Amino acid sequence: MARSASSRSADIRAAALQLFTRHGYEATTMADIGAAVGIRGPSLYKHVASKQDLLAEIMVGTMQDLLTAHRAAVATTEDPTERLRRATEAHVRYHARHLHEAFVGNREIRSLVEPHRSHVLALRAEYEHCFRDLVRDGIKADRFRVTSARLASYAILDLGMGVSAWYRADGELTEDILVWQYSQFALGIVGAQS
Repeated sequence: MARSASSRSADIRAAALQLFTRHGYEATTMADIGAAVGIRGPSLYKHVASKQDLLAEIMVGTMQDLLTAHRAAVATTEDPTERLRRATEAHVRYHARHLHEAFVGNREIRSLVEPHRSHVLALRAEYEHCFRDLVRDGIKADRFRVTSARLASYAILDLGMGVSAWYRADGELTEDILVWQYSQFALGIVGAQS
């Protein structure tokens, strides 16, 4: 039975993600990616234009997934503290579940060329502004005691991104414990008032 084009594309993307994580973007060749999915190099170009396009697809997809998870997390409440807690939980949960995407997204930004680099940087800025706006809303509502919404948003984002460097699902902490504890850290960063 022949694989569908979308299934083959997903396999190629997954193989590229694994290889970029293991060897880095520069050290990975299209032949390596093809071999990982059982396609000879030249035939791979029927499914993907270039290695650069694969990297961009991974990184754009990661940022779009983060933005979607963030919007869903904050959609059902107007309470500033609850919105920041939920946003942080979604952020940390994503990084705990998508270690490779987070690793490649953080390490390989330097490997993107234009226009991909600007696109990914714009998505990253949009995501950071989502957190900054949550902190500002909490300050305006007199619920957060922090002097810099920007610095607080960076600190909260760093919390989640750091998870991808050390967290393992079979480790000492369950994902739910990790997510809860990190949401408490985030609320502490902003000096949340009950």
